[in-house]
Amino acid sequence: MESTTSNPTSTAAAELLSGVNAKVLLDSVDAFLFDCDGVIWKGDKLIDGIPETLEMLRSKGKKLVFVTNNSTKSRIQYANKFRTLGLSVSQDEIFSSSFAAAMYLKVNQFPPQKKVYVIGGEGIVQELQLAGFTALGGPEDGEKRAQWKSNCLFEHDKEVGAVVVGLDPDINYYKLQYGTLCIRENPGCLFIATNRDSVGHMTDLQEWPGAGCMVGAICASTEREPVVVGKPSTFMMEFLLQKFNLSTSRMCMVGDRLDTDILFGQNAGCKTLLVLSGVTTKSILDDPSNKIQPDYYTNKVSDILGLLGE
Repeated sequence: MESTTSNPTSTAAAELLSGVNAKVLLDSVDAFLFDCDGVIWKGDKLIDGIPETLEMLRSKGKKLVFVTNNSTKSRIQYANKFRTLGLSVSQDEIFSSSFAAAMYLKVNQFPPQKKVYVIGGEGIVQELQLAGFTALGGPEDGEKRAQWKSNCLFEHDKEVGAVVVGLDPDINYYKLQYGTLCIRENPGCLFIATNRDSVGHMTDLQEWPGAGCMVGAICASTEREPVVVGKPSTFMMEFLLQKFNLSTSRMCMVGDRLDTDILFGQNAGCKTLLVLSGVTTKSILDDPSNKIQPDYYTNKVSDILGLLGE
């Protein structure tokens, strides 16, 4: 299974969600795929109306799946976060880019004796370990410092066969050098990115630099492009389809980013709903330079409740 990204971007103008087309959408799909940051929550704060909306969709027999590019948590950790916020979501309903990175190595038969260096959070490390791989780096290297000294060689593990780069709030020069040396000097070393999001709602009040910043740094130092396993790559969708017996034409991807969430849905043949509660604003959607148009858009997920009169 390879990570691929097609580009069937839609140029037809998005429809504002209304009472009429909201009912049509609900009747036409069996599953809703939700992004999390900027859609379900901002930081550790739920967006208004989420519990009631998810409960309504479940009551109508809709399958709910949560597909997030944020790699800082594993699926177990995300299930705990949902629970802490009062939402009942099982680990099997969560597909994170940290999980996708581990599964990419597994399905491509990454040698178990090789190691994986992580520039990213505990989520990636935990998913790699659960998949049976040896992970180095991650939060453990957060306090380490690289020093420029004469006659001093920066050592790295020659058994590292892959470098996984994701969102890393503790990014530092040590990690950049370690990852760079592995990719440039270890024969056949893979360069895997969880995603290339430029920014994200890591807190409820503002956006922060996303994993794309860390990935971009390693791209520059290695002069290599990564395999991207998160949205908009269809890799996670292929895994999801293996697990649930559903047709993509009967799914709706709900997200706040055009270049990841909406494009992910379009690449897979899903219906798409953009919410303006996160990264994308109405002005960005309407900008003539924007070539990615969702099927529908609305302010926030819970608008569905009001439009359906629930």
